Amino acid sequence: MSLLAGRTAVVTGGANGLGLAIVERFAAAGATGYALDLPDAFGCELPSDWTPLPADVVDEQSVEGAFARVASCDVIVSAAGIVPGWASTADVDLNVWDDVFRVNSRGVMTTIKHGARALSDGGAIVAMGSLNSWRGDPNIAAYAGSKHAVLGIVRSAALDLGRRGIRVNALGPGPIATEALLARMRRRELECGIPLEDALASAAAQTALGRIATSAEVANTALFLASDLSSGITGHLLPVDAGIL
Repeated sequence: MSLLAGRTAVVTGGANGLGLAIVERFAAAGATGYALDLPDAFGCELPSDWTPLPADVVDEQSVEGAFARVASCDVIVSAAGIVPGWASTADVDLNVWDDVFRVNSRGVMTTIKHGARALSDGGAIVAMGSLNSWRGDPNIAAYAGSKHAVLGIVRSAALDLGRRGIRVNALGPGPIATEALLARMRRRELECGIPLEDALASAAAQTALGRIATSAEVANTALFLASDLSSGITGHLLPVDAGIL
């Protein structure tokens, strides 16, 4: 189904991980557009009719300049993000905390601020939240805090932009076997002695489906939120977690 035929999208973090999966899914649904990411991130081949857009989401001037190259767009996905290593609340490195908030929270705000000016009335914004946008987990206070902030941004932006017919929603992935998660689990294996396979099996055992959700499923959900199929939904976070209840 060409749910995004004739539409232009901008996806931050679009050169790797979940951002790239979303770019590829949008392209398959008929969209053209821009993958915005750090200049040295573009080691992949983007779909045809998709243009690399080098920018750093923590740098407002960089983001503003990138969107100045976009005449107009119909969909914005703010997928750029980082996942820090595990640290107990008492051991949080506040420099790491600041880095996580700069990318995961400030980056979303900067993208929406400048992207909304290029976004057509009736368009859609999808931000990358997390299950940790509404729940906590041990040893990830910086990440959970930054993703709670994303949900607050989404809810406020939905109210601010709704009169233009612009919908603003968030994705809420659970554990997804991206390279970022696998790298974090490998670090935990070295630090705590928990084998990667055991960590993945434990994450799968916590879900109703008995497995972890996939990058493709996150991308499909982004497509739903970007398309007219979700025309009555705004200001919400949609979990993609294989059923962590």
